[in-house]
Amino acid sequence: MTENYKSGFAALIGRPNAGKSTLLNALVGEHIAAVSAKPQTTRTRIKGIVTRSEGQIVFVDTPGIHKPGYALNRRMMGLVADALQQVDVVLLMCDATTSFGAGDRFALDLVKQAAKPTFLLLNKIDLVKDKSKLLPLIEQYSQEYDFAEIIPISARTRDNHELLITKLFEYLPEGEQLYDPEIFTDEIERNIAAELVREKILELTAQELPFATAVRTEMWEEAEDATEIHCVIYVERESQKPIIIGRGGQMLKEIGTKARRDIEKLLDRHVRLHLFVRVQEHWRDDPRTLDELGIEER
Repeated sequence: MTENYKSGFAALIGRPNAGKSTLLNALVGEHIAAVSAKPQTTRTRIKGIVTRSEGQIVFVDTPGIHKPGYALNRRMMGLVADALQQVDVVLLMCDATTSFGAGDRFALDLVKQAAKPTFLLLNKIDLVKDKSKLLPLIEQYSQEYDFAEIIPISARTRDNHELLITKLFEYLPEGEQLYDPEIFTDEIERNIAAELVREKILELTAQELPFATAVRTEMWEEAEDATEIHCVIYVERESQKPIIIGRGGQMLKEIGTKARRDIEKLLDRHVRLHLFVRVQEHWRDDPRTLDELGIEER
């Protein structure tokens, strides 16, 4: 390690669909967080670790900021509040293609309460052809809060990712490595596998269904020729089961095929993935099921 080695935590927060999980995956160079165009994709805190000669940054991906309804959503927002208190730097992400709204105000109020050094990340600049249109948004946010840094980025095309990392090292405290430099997350593989299955459900199924689904890895066995994985997909009503399974089982097969490819890439070995659908009524308000899914109460 070099002299003046830096290490610490940076929380990615923002409204649903701001691009937090896409940025996390790009920064660590691995697919560890579920990504979807549908809101409220992230339900737990996922850590991504970036290690350089000058230091180590632990990025904490958090659920999108929203007003909670179900016990699930209350737990999700509890994770956001907890992360804001524990990190060294806050990264507030906003969608540069949309105007400032009530949801942005709600997120900004949480940032103000945390009173931590905060970067404003204006994401999706690859979709803004006339970059001068970013100036009014920057001005509005600057009037609301004294940001440590304001960085226009693209999570998808990786614009200004290196600038973000460089600037973060300026704000992180000096300290020892927090994690083995060879790892890119502390999330266990069985949880990532479940999230990748859920990502494919979000991608392939009807608009109203994803909020009522969850995935848990029930079995994980290492054989000589492959990793055997059994995942259970929870739905809330019997009528939702056929949507996941599809005609002749085709939807479930497609979900499994796409998820298996991503899991094999992550594990770098052959995977046999088995998916099962289970009806669990009101699971979003059931503390035991939420505990089993790893959605912690804070």
